[in-house]
Amino acid sequence: QVQLVQSGGGLVQAGGSLRLSCTASGGIFSFYNMGWFRQAPGKEREFVAAVTWSADTSSYADSVKGRFTISRDDAKTMVHLQMNSLKPEDTAVYYCAAASRFNIGTKPAEYNYWGQGTQVTVSS
Repeated sequence: QVQLVQSGGGLVQAGGSLRLSCTASGGIFSFYNMGWFRQAPGKEREFVAAVTWSADTSSYADSVKGRFTISRDDAKTMVHLQMNSLKPEDTAVYYCAAASRFNIGTKPAEYNYWGQGTQVTVSS
């Protein structure tokens, strides 16, 4: 059983930056693909970014490409999401997730474990 604990997030003005972090425990971190999703009020949870277990492949939603960067630190069993040039439409609760699969998943159902969620609010 993998536990994911998130940190970071908060309130930032448009154009600003935030860094989200997620620390994993209870499993072999290097075996899991890691992803970030977000959910805005009244909307479905959507894919943001993911990185494979080997860190050789990452994937981003078109809406964040060029602004967000996902990275993992297997020694610290952490995954990060660096968010730059934030926009009001990035406002949502962000979730990290772990998937025990070979290929990158972009759907919530493809992930086995979830963090508790953290609020990101971008003011205009």
